[in-house]
Amino acid sequence: MSVQIASACTIPVFRYALDRWESDPFRLVVPKAWATDRDKVKLLVPLRGNGVANVLVEESEDPALDRASLLFPHDDGVLWEGPLDPDTLAALLDSPVRRELVRRILEGDSVVWVVATKAGGEEEVERIASRLRFLEQVAELPVQNPDDPDSQLGPGPDLKLKFTVLPLSLDDPAERQFAAMLAGPAHQDYVKDGIPFAAPVFGRGRVLGAWALEELDDLMIEDTSLFLTGRCSCRVKNENPGWDLLLKVDWETALASIGGKEPAAVEKESSASSVEGKPGPVETVVIAPVAVAGPSKNVGLSWVSLGGIGLAVIFALAGWRLWRVR
Repeated sequence: MSVQIASACTIPVFRYALDRWESDPFRLVVPKAWATDRDKVKLLVPLRGNGVANVLVEESEDPALDRASLLFPHDDGVLWEGPLDPDTLAALLDSPVRRELVRRILEGDSVVWVVATKAGGEEEVERIASRLRFLEQVAELPVQNPDDPDSQLGPGPDLKLKFTVLPLSLDDPAERQFAAMLAGPAHQDYVKDGIPFAAPVFGRGRVLGAWALEELDDLMIEDTSLFLTGRCSCRVKNENPGWDLLLKVDWETALASIGGKEPAAVEKESSASSVEGKPGPVETVVIAPVAVAGPSKNVGLSWVSLGGIGLAVIFALAGWRLWRVR
């Protein structure tokens, strides 16, 4: 019996997602009575039609409903509910860490690990940053074939291998809604109970999974990061693990504008974009190339040099594992 292996495109998962996967919309469910409330209609106008944020407004049929609720895409899990005014809406749609995340993606970062901690979590942030520095030295992107019509890159930043860490404070009220989005429908307890966690973000704000830091070991960081930088074997978004973030950006315009210009297509911050006044600068951890003495005990990178069938099998197993543990 002969086994035939279909050729897959050589575009890495993270870049395939950036080029081709549109962001899933969140659902903002509002009382039906708001349709005749002039102030509420005016408030929701930017979300209708050609709004840049990936959110859809739905009117509830429940006559007793007097507040709004924000639901995850493809899920009935409630991310937030309460009275809606300009300040609360701005906090739902945008935050300083989200703007920094979008900036990094548009500059070409392969995977941005957002690490959510409480005060004093710097050591855990550095642990993940250190592991990513090592992975940058040993990992390789798939070789691109410019003559393959299935492997053509879309407009956007230059293709490169770069892992970065973006800290997020669980104590920051301006980032509470974003932290809940990162945790995903299954792990809202992370934010509610103040459990430090990390989530790798790629593409147009796609989260592959969220893991409590006490459970996130070096091997899991390795498997996740290298899965996302390997060739995209499955091109159907809904067959891949993960969920999308609510981001206030027109991805098509932003990506098309890159080419010797600053990626400044992210919508400008409005006067009410923060919960409590003007936010301060976002603290970042720079991942710079360093000399690598050798792998640690948890390193499983002997497969990096493999090709062909072996590489395809490794990524298939990695994807299966991510489905189980996310």
